[in-house]
Amino acid sequence: MKVISYSRLLLILAALVGAIVLPSKAQDSPQDYLRVHNQARAAVGVGPMQWDDRVAAFARSYADQRRGDCRLIHSGGPYGENLAWGSSDLSGISAVNMWVNEKANYNYPSNTCNGVCGHYTQVVWRNSVRLGCAKVRCNNGGTIIVCNYDPPGNYVNQKPY
Repeated sequence: MKVISYSRLLLILAALVGAIVLPSKAQDSPQDYLRVHNQARAAVGVGPMQWDDRVAAFARSYADQRRGDCRLIHSGGPYGENLAWGSSDLSGISAVNMWVNEKANYNYPSNTCNGVCGHYTQVVWRNSVRLGCAKVRCNNGGTIIVCNYDPPGNYVNQKPY
């Protein structure tokens, strides 16, 4: 009698029901990016974003361009944009949480930052309703994550919500 490992059995069962789980994609799905964005938005009374395949394709294309150097250089594209870098396998959820944690630097009444907060204000920008994100492992072993927002936010002298 052949013994099957527990993890192999789970993969077989997942395949049988048509839901193959890929552990390497954990915390990097569209639903993961949306959930963390929408939690931050709900905390300040802003409506949820929706995943947009067109915006995600732009994020993927730009992330692929950064694969060679993993540098945090904005694309200059038509969308709002947040970038994150990790020296190893940074997850999408971790990247969004880094941006959301900038909330501590943002003063809503005066609409000012004490340090960096522009990533956070883009996450919660009330008019940005479509989201697309991508993650690539860079040639140097690092990870770059790109999230794009449509329409873009962070307009000077405007509050995000």
